Amino acid sequence: MANNENIIELKHISKVFDDGFTAVSDFNLEVKRGEFVTFLGPSGCGKTTTLRMIAGFDMPSEGDILLNGQDISKMPPNLRPINTVFQRYALFPHMNIFDNIAFGLKQKKTPKDEISRKVKKVLELVDLEGFEKRSVSTLSGGQQQRVAIARALVNEPQILLLDEPLGALDLKMRKEMQIELKNMHDELGITFIYVTHDQEEALTMSDKIVVMSEGKIQQIGTPEDIYNEPQNAFVADFIGESNLFNGIMTGTKKARFAGGQFDCVDDVPEGTQITAVVRPEDVVLTDPAQGQIRGKVTSVIFKGIHYEIIVQSGRYEVVIQSTKSASVGDVVGMQVAPDGIHIMIAENHTNFFPVDVNRAHHLEFNGTELHASLTQLVKGSRRGENKELLDENGQVIDPDKLHITAAIEPQDIKMTDDVDDENVLIEGTISNLIYKGDHYSYVINTELGQDFIVDDEYLWNMGDQIGLILPIEKMRFSVKK
Repeated sequence: MANNENIIELKHISKVFDDGFTAVSDFNLEVKRGEFVTFLGPSGCGKTTTLRMIAGFDMPSEGDILLNGQDISKMPPNLRPINTVFQRYALFPHMNIFDNIAFGLKQKKTPKDEISRKVKKVLELVDLEGFEKRSVSTLSGGQQQRVAIARALVNEPQILLLDEPLGALDLKMRKEMQIELKNMHDELGITFIYVTHDQEEALTMSDKIVVMSEGKIQQIGTPEDIYNEPQNAFVADFIGESNLFNGIMTGTKKARFAGGQFDCVDDVPEGTQITAVVRPEDVVLTDPAQGQIRGKVTSVIFKGIHYEIIVQSGRYEVVIQSTKSASVGDVVGMQVAPDGIHIMIAENHTNFFPVDVNRAHHLEFNGTELHASLTQLVKGSRRGENKELLDENGQVIDPDKLHITAAIEPQDIKMTDDVDDENVLIEGTISNLIYKGDHYSYVINTELGQDFIVDDEYLWNMGDQIGLILPIEKMRFSVKK
């Protein structure tokens, strides 16, 4: 087969566990032979579950996994030409390095001379030749990781899966192993699929990055694409550091955001609501009079290769990375070149959620009545003598046959840490947050399994238990037919 053909394809893969939790949802990916593909995302986003399904340790609830065009979705792990390296190396402490690496070959009854030849070859590859008789307990973390990789490679898999393999190493060793892994991949030419939450790791090693959040793919692309052309606010916020600003297109390749007017390279129609992404290194400090916007320096931190400077410009906070320092209290100008601005069409974050019609023919959400007029919603309806809801023929309407959807905007929902507040309609946990320049955008996982997007100017913490106040006067209702 030609090198540019797909070695593995995941088609509409989903994984729902016995407790009803959906770890991966409608995952679609093509991996070409010899590619270095990285699954990147925060903890709990589904990347390891996806890797385990490729390995055969977990079976998909839906979808197909094709290896060289053949469905392997139900094939047991030991029959797949795939090996996995885990964060925990799982080496055998009572065996020396040679026997650890040779273990899989011995299980297959491989001839001794072939085992010796193959073990010697992979030891050279991981730069551990001459270490055959050493006990694994005498090795450093980096050396143990090399042994784990050699043990996987000696089986000559078509695909090598690596699940956070550098997570237990210190920073210096991790950076060295990143380079070594990339060199191994280039030399071997086999397909690597790598899992990490470390953006720098993904950007350094990958041919292709799959960014994931809450079980879904957010973007697939080269490291350059992912960094320079993020497709949504999550990717922009997760990959590196970003300033995100809500704004509007004011003309041809002209945008207004953060209180200023900017030229840009993205040709988006005038009047479009947008989110502008500006990387901190693309903001240039100037004299106040020369800046497209200006503000006051509120923080300066030396980071070794640059200063991280925070400037308050009106209600917006701008993060800048510069080789030139500034002083807290300075009034400065800021400029951004057109190619330093990435324009994304603003995401529609309107919250839609179902509401019930109870036996008294009133709207209800999570056990609380909502005082809204059903007769205005249901065409031709009216209230009967006993306040029941009647159709245009005078017949009582079955509440189970009414399907009502409510909508509310993120900025109209209030968050409180007082979950006993009588105005709280539902409780939830903060599962994600993104700073948008003048406010934070939160994802709230609620007790009903319904996610809500909430905009709030105050910083809350990931995992906070909060109550949501959804004002009835801010809700819009519609009848689903």
